Amino acid sequence: MRFRRVVTAAATALLGMAGLAITATSAEAAVGPRPNFQLPFPCNQVWNGDNDNSSAHRAYEIDFNRGSSAGADLGDTVVAAAAGKVVTSAHQGSANGFGNLVKIDHGGGWSTYYAHLKVRSVAAGVQVAQGQKIGEVGNTSKPGNNISPHLHYEVRTNDALWPDNIKPAYFNGAKFGYPNANVTSKNTCGGNGNPNPYDAVEVCGDGYKVIDSQALGSAATTYLLYNGTTKNNCVTTIKATSVGTGSAVSAFLEVEGAARKTDSGSFEYYAGPVSAAAGAKCVKWGGSAGSSSYESPLEHCG
Repeated sequence: MRFRRVVTAAATALLGMAGLAITATSAEAAVGPRPNFQLPFPCNQVWNGDNDNSSAHRAYEIDFNRGSSAGADLGDTVVAAAAGKVVTSAHQGSANGFGNLVKIDHGGGWSTYYAHLKVRSVAAGVQVAQGQKIGEVGNTSKPGNNISPHLHYEVRTNDALWPDNIKPAYFNGAKFGYPNANVTSKNTCGGNGNPNPYDAVEVCGDGYKVIDSQALGSAATTYLLYNGTTKNNCVTTIKATSVGTGSAVSAFLEVEGAARKTDSGSFEYYAGPVSAAAGAKCVKWGGSAGSSSYESPLEHCG
């Protein structure tokens, strides 16, 4: 994952009702920026999410349905809420109530869970784009557990133990209206699925707006952002190819008269954020991805 480069001695913890083992390290004091999650269904479909109608829910889990009868949603397409790497694609058997489960690692300590699937359309170890089909709505569970078809959806982080690691769901930048809400999918409404779960604003943080950008061939794009409240600039390089696989990426920001600040390494999703207060001074900014690089002149003054 992009968030930490250094991994220390690991301890294994049980992942609550999922019955899966995760690795926790002393370097995981916090998680990275939240990916740009979308509803896990095709564009413009409207689904009802329910959080408080199941005794198995412990935090922010959501059960999704849209049909008018108990079996109406059986076989409906489920898509990836954001790009990432499939780390689990298996029937959980008698281990828990998840049945056919797909888990996607989005980097930065974020994962999503898609449970009770009728069909799993992806295998563990593959990289998926946002909006790519990963399965179908089903009612699989542990033996003797009879449930009606629905999608059980969760967002988890790796900075806490279950159930504290289950986080509120966001779709298209808006928090789900707990405990119950209808949501219209914006997943891949712009065309092809996004191969990278992060965008520049998410990496730099709330309050920043993109004021300039430069494509690094087809490999990545370097962005310059500005926060009008803090008067800070921020630079990040977002990968477009080899997403989910570590490759050489960098981002830098240099305020006129000050030392250059750089973030570089082998990253899966992005380099940065690199930020600094410029005030009325000009800045140089840029980055690299593989053999492609960009360095701006002194610009964006004041």
